[in-house]
Amino acid sequence: MKFFDTSHMRGDIFGGLTAGIVALPLALAFGEASGAGPIAGLWGAIFVGFFASLFGGTETNVSGPTGPMVVVFAGVFASLSGDPALIFAAVVLAGVLQILMGVFRVGRYIRLVPYPVVSGFMTGIGCIIVALQTSRLFGHEPDGGGTINALAAIPGAVTDPVFAALIVGLVTLAVVFFWPAKLNRFLPAPLAALIIGTLLSLVVRGAPILGDIPTGLPSFIMPALSQDTFGIIIEGAIILALLGAIDSLLTSLVADNMTRTRHNSDKELVGQGIGNTIAGLFGAIPGAGATMRTVVNIRTGGHTKISGMLHSLVLLAIVLSLSPLASQIPHAVLAGILVKVGYDIMDFAYLKRAHKGPRWDLVLMTAVLTLTVFVDLITAVAVGVVMAALAFVKRLADLQLKEVVVEQRNTGTEEELALLESTNNKVTLFDFLGPLSFGAAADLGHTVREKVQEHTSAIVLDFQRLSFIDVSAARAVETITRDAHDAGKTIYISGMNEEVTRMLEGLGADEYISKESRYENRLDAIRAAVKEVMDPAAATAS
Repeated sequence: MKFFDTSHMRGDIFGGLTAGIVALPLALAFGEASGAGPIAGLWGAIFVGFFASLFGGTETNVSGPTGPMVVVFAGVFASLSGDPALIFAAVVLAGVLQILMGVFRVGRYIRLVPYPVVSGFMTGIGCIIVALQTSRLFGHEPDGGGTINALAAIPGAVTDPVFAALIVGLVTLAVVFFWPAKLNRFLPAPLAALIIGTLLSLVVRGAPILGDIPTGLPSFIMPALSQDTFGIIIEGAIILALLGAIDSLLTSLVADNMTRTRHNSDKELVGQGIGNTIAGLFGAIPGAGATMRTVVNIRTGGHTKISGMLHSLVLLAIVLSLSPLASQIPHAVLAGILVKVGYDIMDFAYLKRAHKGPRWDLVLMTAVLTLTVFVDLITAVAVGVVMAALAFVKRLADLQLKEVVVEQRNTGTEEELALLESTNNKVTLFDFLGPLSFGAAADLGHTVREKVQEHTSAIVLDFQRLSFIDVSAARAVETITRDAHDAGKTIYISGMNEEVTRMLEGLGADEYISKESRYENRLDAIRAAVKEVMDPAAATAS
């Protein structure tokens, strides 16, 4: 397979040009919101976009700064007091972690994060972006960092607005929300809002503007670590790496659905990691696969990685030639664009219907959303995944306890049922229908104990369809056999394979299972149990 496929060059050129134009206002806005400045956002789109496309595993993915990544990076920036060496050490480390995640094939596991968790933290991130930008729409900067400070600053900004900024911001919002779809093909809404809002600010003067933006190539930044900030850097790097991986792989799934192709998750993580590592070394903000830019790229003809690389080259040309013009862009314009980004990130499709789905999923999504907004992302995702895993295990255990253990009236052939009924229920058959989770194993012994009647003399445990067991299930089997032994009931085993046998023997859980009571098939075990119950003396003699 060729590294570069030039058979779709025309579509790749048009897709890359369009994606680059769409990325321009977003990169400026994300850079400004991060604290590192608009030029850092542009260089982030250039470095991450180019190298993630070059080395990544999704042909049509367009990468760059995204809302979730900027929210985390802004927190790292504020925590490290704007020290570039420390801040971008976290970005470089995040990139290295993503490369390692790809090398060790972690990509397939990242996609296992439950949807309510993804929905909760994406909606939470959207809320954070809107909260952080609301004061800027009114011409004010929130004091301090974080969502709480941003929310606290909103009332003061609303009661004392800078009217020029408010007018420009409202017009920007109107453009990004109501720009006609027909015009969007030729002039994307974010770029239209950037142009219209900036031109309006030249007439309605008084709105705070970006000011001087550095020109030329970025400087190399040597990452540094310090004992006091080591924990902050490590935590920030882990969050950036995980969030960037999730964001990118979700975008890759969208690209797959649109192009009917299949991406390589692990290769994609390596590409994202290389892009973020290089971005960190040159003072650019980190990025990930960007859904909107990827969709624009595909819809306008992009087919291969050339389109994503070209998108970065378009931005590079703009940085080197048009940076002085960008200095006149008002903060309120970028705030308006970001409010639309935050709105789009929120999962309204699920929020509208969440109350009609499982109640637990709604609780899970709400918990993750709340933790994302008011605590931090890593806590939100960790708590969400743990809660989802425990809920799944509980549901699976309940299902297994209903279906894994089945009494003889609901299973068995006609001959087996006839034999069992001939004993007047003195022989009880339990059929294990499939693998036992540790959640079900915890209550398995108690469930069997409840189903065994007092006048039962023998129990048949059929393992024919139980292919493997873990330690928890092995201990549950030990509990069942011990209880039967203590109650004076004989245990018969059928269909136990070698793997299950080795597990029980290795853990000493077969103490009450004699070699003579093990049979290859269930009918033989039932015959032996019936023979003992009906004629104990003959069974003993045999």
